[in-house]
Amino acid sequence: MLLKVGSKGEEVKQLQTKLGLTSDGSFGPGTEKAVKEWQTKNGLTADGIIGDKSWAKMFGTTKEIKEVVTETLNVERLRGHIPDLVIDQIPETAKKFNITTNLRLAHFLSQCHQESGNFKAVLENLNYSSDRLKVIFGKYFPGTLSESYAKQPEKIGSRVYGGRLGNGDENTKEGYTFRGRGYIQLTGKVNYASFTKFIGEDCVSNPDLVANKYPLASAAFFFNSNKLWTICDQGSTDEIVTKVTKRVNGGTHGLTERIGHFKKYHNLLK
Repeated sequence: MLLKVGSKGEEVKQLQTKLGLTSDGSFGPGTEKAVKEWQTKNGLTADGIIGDKSWAKMFGTTKEIKEVVTETLNVERLRGHIPDLVIDQIPETAKKFNITTNLRLAHFLSQCHQESGNFKAVLENLNYSSDRLKVIFGKYFPGTLSESYAKQPEKIGSRVYGGRLGNGDENTKEGYTFRGRGYIQLTGKVNYASFTKFIGEDCVSNPDLVANKYPLASAAFFFNSNKLWTICDQGSTDEIVTKVTKRVNGGTHGLTERIGHFKKYHNLLK
């Protein structure tokens, strides 16, 4: 944890709200002044920088946050059913992205499970054959064009995602740079930039952070940004799982499996 002048993101908003400031998510001179005043009152070095010690003093320790979240969400009941690495990410992710009920968590995890192949895939696989390219990305590879791109992930990503989603054209290779990452694949430079503003760490300069550090948080960012929690709150029927699936997947691919995952997690979390 290190927040100082120039920092941006959701944690800055939390800080500003706590200090009674306008929560615009941008750590400027006004926030620095308020931080120094707060540090002085609380017997800390008034350097205007929020490190782990100041954050813990203001909000409680990570352990305390985890305890508060797990009192509401029955996270430990998931042990042995999903990887511990995922479970360990849930408390902080839940706190940041409004996962406030076990129903929301069950919907969220079921979609992440399916989209990532049981939480195994955090990076889009673009190593397609010529025939597969015609099936998956047919409109980008008319005629025999797919033959010159087959089994070349960088070329494929650069073409498929080039010139859209905030990426430069195919020649910039930004389509490949900002290919899908995370349990629900964050894709496109514009989406990486939006996630960067929220999380407060530069995932545009270092997009692999999404796969390696924020695979669950980036998925929750998708749910939050697309207002999926309001659908999740409607209940636990197959119809609601279908509605969530259509928003996540753009269709109903793997719907039977998603319903099965949801029922499993919902029963575990009750």
